[in-house]
Amino acid sequence: MNALIYLASQSPRRRQLLDQLGVTHELLLPGPEEDAEGLEALVAGEVPEDYVRRATANKLGAALLRRQARGLPERPILCSDTTVALGGDILGKPADAEEALAMLQRLSGRTHQVLTAVSLAWMEGQSPKQAQALSISRVRFAAIPEAWLRRYVASGEPMGKAGAYAIQSQLAGWIAEIEGSYSGIMGLPLFETAGLLRQAGLDI
Repeated sequence: MNALIYLASQSPRRRQLLDQLGVTHELLLPGPEEDAEGLEALVAGEVPEDYVRRATANKLGAALLRRQARGLPERPILCSDTTVALGGDILGKPADAEEALAMLQRLSGRTHQVLTAVSLAWMEGQSPKQAQALSISRVRFAAIPEAWLRRYVASGEPMGKAGAYAIQSQLAGWIAEIEGSYSGIMGLPLFETAGLLRQAGLDI
């Protein structure tokens, strides 16, 4: 089967990574009537791995309903969610510049985890199937000067990004060590994603 799927994500980085795999995809994005941010809401006491798995499963469920409501052709649907964890604390998308700066100050000079879950739904004959994979990477920042962090926050780059940074941004100059999946830190781990697509019978 040719790799033609729906991607339920607004992230240009995930589109770029799917292009790298040679996977043809169409966007299946939330409409204005949907509470997309609510799908990523934190639950008190939830550990980072459980959170990112649940958020991704929620996104997939919403995408399946969206495809059905819009009467779109049946195709596999791919969803992903990324979170940053420092110890047991989940560092999501900052609400404002002040929160972004506080997150980056905490990450400076320390090692944190980046967790990305990927979920795929497809039809196998007449049977609906779903599968999920998880990528966990570790990133160590050198100590970053306060003045530099303030300039980075003022650039607007941290907004809308888990942990208030993007690994492909200028902040990469302060990353001392990475253990794990670079593409997973970007937002779509290619090894795990390719495995899910092959499980669904797609030729990539």
